[in-house]
Amino acid sequence: MRVNGKPFRTIWVADDGRSVEIIDQTLLPHRFEIARLTTLEATVAAIRDMRVRGAPLIGATAAYGICLALGADAGQHSLDRACQALLATRPTAINLGWAIEDMRRHLVPLAPAERVAAAYARAAEICEEDVALCRAIGENGLRLFEDLYRRKSQSGQAGPLNVLTHCNAGWLATLDWGTALAPVYLAHDAGLPIHVWVDETRPRNQGAALTAWELAQHGVPHTLIVDNAGGHLMQRGRVDVMITGADRVTAGGDVCNKIGTYLKALAAADNGVPFYAAVPFPTIDWAISDGVREIPIEERDGREVSHLAGVDAAGVLHRVRITPEGAALANYAFDVTPARLVTGLVTERGIAEASPAGLRALYPERREGQVADGAGQS
Repeated sequence: MRVNGKPFRTIWVADDGRSVEIIDQTLLPHRFEIARLTTLEATVAAIRDMRVRGAPLIGATAAYGICLALGADAGQHSLDRACQALLATRPTAINLGWAIEDMRRHLVPLAPAERVAAAYARAAEICEEDVALCRAIGENGLRLFEDLYRRKSQSGQAGPLNVLTHCNAGWLATLDWGTALAPVYLAHDAGLPIHVWVDETRPRNQGAALTAWELAQHGVPHTLIVDNAGGHLMQRGRVDVMITGADRVTAGGDVCNKIGTYLKALAAADNGVPFYAAVPFPTIDWAISDGVREIPIEERDGREVSHLAGVDAAGVLHRVRITPEGAALANYAFDVTPARLVTGLVTERGIAEASPAGLRALYPERREGQVADGAGQS
């Protein structure tokens, strides 16, 4: 994707061939800055502090964190320590664990002298695979959007296809294209009239800060709304489809995504609005079936709830408290939308029914509770 007309991905190896560079997402949309990671510790902090975020990008960043750790010490203890430190940063997004285990599986059989080069090579492959997965999700989602727009037009309804999304599942959350926004970008590029309702996504405002920013960079028509406006818009017939990303999807089709997604899915079901989640295969957790009971839900620092960041008229960035001093705070980062509320899962292989049978129809090599090496990759 492009920033001010220049192509970018979200993470890449620096000119020195060792360091890793990222877009610091905590500064967007006010400042676009590139940060350089040179150590495992810096990578851990970047994931924990959400300088990088989004399930696929977290996984790719962890892969490069292992590269940086092995560059300092390629021994088994260093590899184990790196994997443990990275895995502890964000408990909900399964792509993190998937990427770490993938790297470990490739590196453990090798001699220490071979590990650094192999680690960088495998991390690069993970990144390229993610780009291909997101592009394929975009193509499958585009066909869905084209069908929805055709039906809307045939029913006599005027105007563009109105898409509601929540949080940020665009290219900033992946390596390129995004998951939920990939079909939006392809639809826009194909000339399909499309408009995106962008939830602000409290408490970190990823919709306001990130989704609105990247849609504007690509020229996609969009409107920013407060989180609680989605139900109102659905009641008024102003939402044709809702699509989100996911941080983990169970073998039964439950979708874990940014807090607030469940409430939107309930409103969508009440108003007959189709609800889809865009999901690459590493986001599917084949080992669990009950998302509400089995998916660990990250609880973050309460200051994300009590404080907001923004720029003043002079362009100076400030962080201010919006709550009474000493207020009790709870900050649950994700919720789970049961499969019964999910119209379908847009994957790189097609659109699956949100059910064990629906998922296994697209991934016949998978069995609930089993993960075959490399299975499902495309």
